[in-house]
Amino acid sequence: MGLYSNINIASSGLTAQRLRLDVISDNIANATTTRTTEGGPFRRSRVVFRPRTEQPHWKSVFLPRALENAVGRGVRVVKIEKDMADQPRLVYDPTHPDAIKSGPRAGYVEYPNVNIVSEMVDMISASRSYEANVALINGSKSMFQKALEIGR
Repeated sequence: MGLYSNINIASSGLTAQRLRLDVISDNIANATTTRTTEGGPFRRSRVVFRPRTEQPHWKSVFLPRALENAVGRGVRVVKIEKDMADQPRLVYDPTHPDAIKSGPRAGYVEYPNVNIVSEMVDMISASRSYEANVALINGSKSMFQKALEIGR
């Protein structure tokens, strides 16, 4: 595997984790939003990743056929989806402007299904993954630099 393929794989991880951090920070920022343009409270978003499957043009030139499927190609973001499985949490506050007016849930306010603790854990995980990809790029760069020094 060459220098650029290592960097391309790590850069796909950097891009994906950066987007994941953006989505997590959006979830935290809207943890108390009770009214959205779609109606109802804010719904937590999550990022869905998949491995890259496209064949780069350099594979057939630089890798033997036996290794073509063994080499990772990175990750890509498939979609950002709303978490509709978890129900909004209900808090009794009849003075709130978004309180339910009638029925058995009268006086309750629907708050987003965002759990700050789990969002912070996800944020730490995304941050560590980002750091690992940066370390991979720096390690690849120094390894190839040392290989060039050997050739002098």
